[in-house]
Order: sequence, then C-alpha cells, then structure tokens
Amino acid sequence: MESRLAGFSNGARPGGGEATGPDPTNRGKAGTKRHLLVDREGAPLAATLSGTDIHDSQMLEATLDAVEPIKRPRGRPRQRPNKLHANKAYDPARCRQACRRRGVTLRIAQRGIESSERLGRHRPVVERTLARLNRFRRLRVRYERLAEIHEAFLQLGCALIVWNYVQRFC
Repeated sequence: MESRLAGFSNGARPGGGEATGPDPTNRGKAGTKRHLLVDREGAPLAATLSGTDIHDSQMLEATLDAVEPIKRPRGRPRQRPNKLHANKAYDPARCRQACRRRGVTLRIAQRGIESSERLGRHRPVVERTLARLNRFRRLRVRYERLAEIHEAFLQLGCALIVWNYVQRFC
C-alpha cells in the first residue's frame, strides 16, 4: 500500500486556542495546520493537527503513528503503509530514520539534488483530499478554541470522505 503525506494550514479565529501558532506567511495571525496521510486513491488514513509555526517534518512521526491497524485475513495487522511519498519538507535525516525504524520505505525528493517534478505527480492526490476537506465549512476556517473539537470535526470530515469513496467504488 502506498501513501502520501502533506501539510495544509488554515486560519484560526482571532482568539487563537490550542494547537495554533503564529503563521509566518500571514502576518503572524494564529493558524492551524493539518497533516494528512492518504492512500494512493486519496482516502484519508490519518490526520493530525499542529500550529502553523511547527515545521511539517516535526509532525511526521505523530502522523505515522496515528494510522489505524489494517485488518488482514492472516498474520499480524499492518500498522503502517509500505511506501510513503512526501514533499521536500520531509527531507531531514530524522524523518528518514523515523520511517526506517517503522519499516516504511520513504520516497522524497532530496533538497538541492533531485527535482520535485517526478514526485510532483503524487502531490495532486493529497491536494485533492485537502480540497475535499475544505468543502466542510467548519474545517475551512477554524471556529473552535479547543483543539479536540476541531480534531473531531477533522476526523468526521475524513470519515465522510471515506464513506463517499466506499459508496462510489464498491
């Protein structure tokens, strides 16, 4: 099973709240970033939240650990995907080591060496799923102060995307 990983930031209400941080690209306004792990078709496997001041690479381990076990007819349930495609933000050595410890093959364009054009063909899958999440009004702009409530809405949005996926292809 292949999967893709990306982060996306959205605005938070002016009061801030938990899991928010000053957005470096938006004049320091408080914001939340969603880190999403999807399969090759775009169905969400895991989603985590962080402030926009947290770098994407720092949330890789938390996002990988958030994947639910995959049920198989025989043997141990697989916890994580076999292969992971990610953008250059996940290039630091600690990310590669974290994936190696978990038995995940990592495919990332290296900074300054590889062009992201070859791996760029995988990015639209994640971007499409993030766009589907943005269709939900409660996720486009964060209105909740508590991170647990916003994360619950994020999980509900992911569940609805998977439900629509199952109805369409099964």
